[in-house]
Amino acid sequence: MIAFTDDHRATYGGEPISRVRQIAPSTFHAYVSRRRHPGKALPRVQRDEALKPRILRVFSENFQVYGVRKVWRQLLREGFEVARCTVSRLMKAMGLRGVVRGKPHRTTFSDKAAPCPLDRVNRNLNAPAPNVL
Repeated sequence: MIAFTDDHRATYGGEPISRVRQIAPSTFHAYVSRRRHPGKALPRVQRDEALKPRILRVFSENFQVYGVRKVWRQLLREGFEVARCTVSRLMKAMGLRGVVRGKPHRTTFSDKAAPCPLDRVNRNLNAPAPNVL
């Protein structure tokens, strides 16, 4: 919503767009203010921006194989108090994934050459009208 308002603000104005989309104009103004002055950002956003380089550093130093749990444990060892779910959220946002051991387990192998089984119930799925079969 904010991006749309930002793109079309010069043409239509910010407040008319906010009125049509039924959002408060203060929402857009707060976003613009935080974008101009990053120090006014929410505490969680500021903390996330400070943690992202640390997570990337730990991930890169360990040959890009560490998953969420190992990155989180390494950050705790280095003295950064951070929740595991926060590390998980940030790694997902940055597109970082640890290496998974083993092969994926497949339970079914379909034979493409085998013919499909016949319909033994003799269903007629062509209805002449709604709710009539």
